[in-house]
Amino acid sequence: MAKILVTGGCGFVGSHLVDRLVSDGHKVRVYDILEPQVHGVKKPAYLNKGAEYIYADIRNKEKLKKAIKDIEFIFHEASQVGVGQSMYEIEKYVTHNSYGTAVLLDLLVNTKNKVRKIVVASSMSIYGEGAYRCASCGAVYPQLRKDEQLNKKKWEMQCPRCAKVVSHIPTFENKPLFPTSIYATTKRCQEEMCLEIGNAYKIPAVALRYFNIYGPRQSLNNPYTGVCAIFLSRIKNNRPPLIFEDGKQSRDFIHVGDIVEANMLAMKNKKADYKFFNVGTGISHSILEVAQKLTQLCGKKFAPGILNRFRAGDIRHCYADISKIKSELGFVPKVSFTKGLRELIEWSESQEAVDLTRRAQGELKRKGLSQ
Repeated sequence: MAKILVTGGCGFVGSHLVDRLVSDGHKVRVYDILEPQVHGVKKPAYLNKGAEYIYADIRNKEKLKKAIKDIEFIFHEASQVGVGQSMYEIEKYVTHNSYGTAVLLDLLVNTKNKVRKIVVASSMSIYGEGAYRCASCGAVYPQLRKDEQLNKKKWEMQCPRCAKVVSHIPTFENKPLFPTSIYATTKRCQEEMCLEIGNAYKIPAVALRYFNIYGPRQSLNNPYTGVCAIFLSRIKNNRPPLIFEDGKQSRDFIHVGDIVEANMLAMKNKKADYKFFNVGTGISHSILEVAQKLTQLCGKKFAPGILNRFRAGDIRHCYADISKIKSELGFVPKVSFTKGLRELIEWSESQEAVDLTRRAQGELKRKGLSQ
């Protein structure tokens, strides 16, 4: 059994990963700042008592140095999360995500340690828009839609060559990267720094590009977190989910349990070393479909609110091509979307949900990031 450090191990993904590692008999140390926006004012009740905890900032070099003592594997999950918020809390996101990762890597390079692998949580957000196919031009990779187009309520992507409306296709790992937010840029930075240092110093590194994660323990009080949790918070307060654009924009939703499985495969399989992988389901769901399904499963009768407005930096479609992680690591997602949503709802029944959606939307509008 190994000695393992999970940065951000009190968070949504990190805590589930800690549970699995402890269950498998590993000696686990958690390093987490306990961000109030994510965790609330108290330590989460779900924290695994079989792990050791260090509550500190990822940018604190001395405490982080103590945390990596005797560690063999690192799962680097620590990150400030929130696309919209990152666009006006720029220093916070860059220093925590990019600089925090730099501190960790600096310690691995310049101090004596036993670390022999690092798995870093990357994100589908680094792609920007997903991949598309034009009937005339073939595969194309358009970047952000212009405000001129969005102001006309023309939501679908257009070919960057001939301007025809294009069809979305699965996004594969070698698609050009076009981050559209500070958060996305910091995730790209985390991924590339880990892979670069890993290659240079022969420390096997793996980057897992998470698509849209949902499941138990995702904060119902954070209006900048995943869309499933945001919608559920509205529904639990007897308010309909609010959807930007026309609701037909789509994403790839993957259950947190499948994310944990991908991490375990990345740790154990040498075929993963020095590589990056999509972690999704390969299935596209519209945002309207998500809102409707959650509302139905919660037994509510109201219809989602379609705002027909847009936010700066929002993408239209992005879902994963998972052929690489399937063929090289044997990863197959196991939790169906309906089953996963039911599990999320069941967990939410014991949780307080404070709906801060309108406040977050107001903040984005005041910052000039939405209509």
